[in-house]
Amino acid sequence: MRKKESELEVRSKVWIVDGQGEVVFGRGRMKILEAVRQCGSIHAAAKELKMSYRAVWGRIKATEDRLGKPLLVRNIGGSTGGGSQLTDFALDLMHRFQALQGEVGKEADRLFQEKFGTG
Repeated sequence: MRKKESELEVRSKVWIVDGQGEVVFGRGRMKILEAVRQCGSIHAAAKELKMSYRAVWGRIKATEDRLGKPLLVRNIGGSTGGGSQLTDFALDLMHRFQALQGEVGKEADRLFQEKFGTG
């Protein structure tokens, strides 16, 4: 069931940029890392996300370059097929980003109630 038009709510998006305004991390990169974690490889994650391998790899590489730390441990193909695992740094980054996103959402809700609330 759809909300009444009079029931307003606030929405917010959070992303992290570097000093040049280039995206370092956000919801899209979070989804990519989560897909790599679940699927076990960049190739499988790209397929799951319906993105090209090049697009997924490019975003991971850009974030690694901008942060100066690896996000993945890559295992080269061969008979076992290779794959990728998230580094402890990547897992920590994801955890901290989720916490930040949650806190920003709560603060946005609080401010919205303060400015637009009916109570």
